[in-house]
Amino acid sequence: MFRSKFSYSNSKSSYSDLIEDIESGNIESIYFYPRQREIDVLYKNGNKFKIPILYNDQLILEKASENKVELTINNSRKEASAANSFASISLFLIFILAIVLILRSTSKLASRAFGFSKNQSKFVTIDDVDTRFDDVAGVPEAADELKEVITFLKEPKKFENLGAKVPKGVILIGPPGTGKTLLAKAIAGESGVPFLSIAASEFVELFVGVGASRVRDLFAKAKEKSPCIIFIDEIDSIGRQRGSGIGGGNDEREQTLNQLLTELDGFADNSGIIVLAATNRPDILDAALLRPGRFDRKIEVMLPDLDGRKKILSVHSLSKPLSSDVDLGYWASRTVGFSGADLANLMNESAIHCARDVSKFISDIHIENALDKITIGLRTSLITSPNTKKIIAYNEVGRAIVSAVRNGIESVDKITILPRSGSLGGYTKICPDEDVISSGLISKKLLFSKIEIALAGRAAETIVFGKSEITQCSINDISYATNVVREMVTKYGFSIIGPISMDSDNNEMFLGEGLFTRKPLIAENTSSRIDNEIIKISKISLNNSIEILKKNRVLLDKLVEILINHETIDKKLFKSTTSKLLNV
Repeated sequence: MFRSKFSYSNSKSSYSDLIEDIESGNIESIYFYPRQREIDVLYKNGNKFKIPILYNDQLILEKASENKVELTINNSRKEASAANSFASISLFLIFILAIVLILRSTSKLASRAFGFSKNQSKFVTIDDVDTRFDDVAGVPEAADELKEVITFLKEPKKFENLGAKVPKGVILIGPPGTGKTLLAKAIAGESGVPFLSIAASEFVELFVGVGASRVRDLFAKAKEKSPCIIFIDEIDSIGRQRGSGIGGGNDEREQTLNQLLTELDGFADNSGIIVLAATNRPDILDAALLRPGRFDRKIEVMLPDLDGRKKILSVHSLSKPLSSDVDLGYWASRTVGFSGADLANLMNESAIHCARDVSKFISDIHIENALDKITIGLRTSLITSPNTKKIIAYNEVGRAIVSAVRNGIESVDKITILPRSGSLGGYTKICPDEDVISSGLISKKLLFSKIEIALAGRAAETIVFGKSEITQCSINDISYATNVVREMVTKYGFSIIGPISMDSDNNEMFLGEGLFTRKPLIAENTSSRIDNEIIKISKISLNNSIEILKKNRVLLDKLVEILINHETIDKKLFKSTTSKLLNV
């Protein structure tokens, strides 16, 4: 704009003065803006003014022309028009660019559409997998069953001559971390036949029909490579019971399951294909999936026993520098209830603790610290208050003594008052029963002992400090004991109410069941009897714990003194102290 050339004077000039100055020849030049109501005037004496005029004033133009005053007209309409044109062109170019980007994105989706229904499985050969059955320890029964499956594939005539049919499906069932996927890797390494591996969650997509299409494509690939093994991990993600949700049979997951059922045992012949699946939730699988003809064999991969844990520890310690005084049999006895994954994690944590101590060999101390971290949790700040130490010590020792009376001295693994994450104070580690872990059977006597042990901390506080001085230190144990008592009464029939299951959960794992099935009602009188029975059993168990600790008051005080001074009592020290003073 031309106005940027002017620096205006503070003095003023009127329109009439402007006309006179033009006629008298005092003006050097005028800058005229037709679309504005003012002009810029430069006088011969150097003064510059901005003078208001009428809109598109023609008189000024005539006077300036008559008196030969330099006149510059700035037509801003052309500038505005040019600016508008530039803005329009810019918007048009942005629109074109957006269209191009959308088309490119759409073309990518379209190019992927042809392969969208293809499954994500990959072939695995014997050269791709290093795992063999020798690398799988702790599950000998499951390994033997799977070795026979490999024999089916390698020597089918041996069974066909006897009229036996090759099983179509084998499902591995067991808790997490027990080695189901590891066994599948071992089969891939041992079979010598093509092996397809895929997770069940990869079948299901947002778009309807994709999962079923991927199942068809998977089996088509397997037929081309027959004999072949298909491994589907976490099959419960598509194998859940049908008709249990709001969507009914139109659900995409159910369409995928229906296609899988058809491929496993339909009109088409899948000779030479064995489907291997793994899950830790067999209770939610559809009954049609588990019937003979589809999954003919169900192999339970359970938690390892003592000998199995020792073998697993040996496998995972092969690549680690163990100290010569480390006894893996001892650590196997202290890891009851551990899965193969837990034991692998134990050895890995031991190696980490060893590296932290800048040690060349993994010792018992490193394994002990790793076991504490896994089972108890990380240590937090130390307890400095003597009174708090005393309260926590009596709680922990009380539980240990009651456990020693009910389950034997060997049941107590460690007592500590060092606080751990997630707890109010210390911790009493009680070894699980090996028989219960292996069989899964729980007796009434065992549950009563669990309740008494859980309430022993409150019992110790009551004896030592009195009923008016008890604390909330046992809050987690009381909650646990209450849940156990409720299950005794409402699930297992371990009460005077009788052998009746009144569990209110009803295994409603799906939204549809929770909305549309009618829950069984418990009469008000029965509900009151349940509550009274829970209170009665809890009080009886607390009194039993109090009686046990009263009989062992000397041992209680002795162990508390040791615990306060040493902060931790290991199994060996507890056994040597308790064996002399314990009254059963």
